[in-house]
Amino acid sequence: MPEAPEILVGVGASIAAYKACDVVSALRKRGAGVTVLLTRNAPRFVAPLALATLSGRPVGLDLFDEPAAWGVGHITLAKRARAFVIVGATADLIARLAAGMADDFVTTCALATRAPLLIAPAMNTAMWRHPSVQANLRVLKERGARVLDPESGLLACGDVGDGKLVDPGLIAQAAWDLALGRSGDGGPGGPARAALPLAGKRILVSAGPTREALDPVRFLSNASSGKMGYALAEACRDLGAAVTLVSGPVSLAAPAGVDLVRVESAEAMLKACTKAFAACHAFVACAAVADFRPLAAAPQKVKKSGAQRLLRLAPNPDILLTLSKSKGKRILVGFAAETEALLANAKKKLAAKRLDLLVANPVDHGRGMGADDNEAWLLRPGGRPEHLPLQSKNALAGRLARELAGLLGSKA
Repeated sequence: MPEAPEILVGVGASIAAYKACDVVSALRKRGAGVTVLLTRNAPRFVAPLALATLSGRPVGLDLFDEPAAWGVGHITLAKRARAFVIVGATADLIARLAAGMADDFVTTCALATRAPLLIAPAMNTAMWRHPSVQANLRVLKERGARVLDPESGLLACGDVGDGKLVDPGLIAQAAWDLALGRSGDGGPGGPARAALPLAGKRILVSAGPTREALDPVRFLSNASSGKMGYALAEACRDLGAAVTLVSGPVSLAAPAGVDLVRVESAEAMLKACTKAFAACHAFVACAAVADFRPLAAAPQKVKKSGAQRLLRLAPNPDILLTLSKSKGKRILVGFAAETEALLANAKKKLAAKRLDLLVANPVDHGRGMGADDNEAWLLRPGGRPEHLPLQSKNALAGRLARELAGLLGSKA
């Protein structure tokens, strides 16, 4: 199973250094392992404790005070990195990188690593435009570094012009692409992308709740936010897959690069999933489909009368069970959200629906439906359940996408 990419984040002594926190957070949400390194004066602008908390790891501050777990830290970290991004690169730091100096943790790792280098400069306009800075950047580019030119705007010094650090979200995306081999001469659709674990695979993902109409303004539904399914669609996309996302009604933005099909009811979701199922290599059924629908929806809004009303329900189709009957060579992944007897109920679902993997998660105390985090157990046919501790849904999605790549690879 492919591992999550390791990314080094170097931070320069720039007023924009605090934005490294957003870069680290964004990379961690995608599932990357992140280690932060600081130049000597960077701690004057951003707290190492904040970066350590966000990354979940010690921060590299002093070459002569390395955590024992790193061994020879600058070498160990440099070897395992898939990408090295420097946030808030100052004129001084750029000059030291171009000169091949190794006088702090950032520059030493930059020399020791073979990982691609991404530089996001931030400085005063006059400094940015100075011929020496531009000459140093040309040297670094000739050696293969990628530079995210700063934006134009109001700078901390009060000047207006080039020099403002590019948006942290764009930095994180560029670093993630580099770590996955999606940048450079290959481009997003070129040879580098063809090497990704899910390249050439078409994945169908269902997400969110369904709504079953009681009348024109009321419906039966559940607390699913769609966050887990949307995160899974993005994680599969990032590993090279062509993704179709069939989504119930949610308030989430459409993921870029994903074919989104919006539906309301369980029957509409079944129809959309059936249409996409024929061409897919794997189906990840993450949607929280309503088990029942009103036997008949009222044509007009039902008025309040004070009297009790009897609501008759009909069972909805079981989408995953229905499609599993024509499984063929496809990989099927299901989800089981339970409030009791989690593993017992999950094992029954795994067998009944002919699944290759089942993700069981408890729904309580900030876990599961509607929450940002999830705790899960992975169940495989004939295997022992594997526990995945509470983590962000983005991180869990990355883990599951890599698991899916391994399952598809084993059937290739």
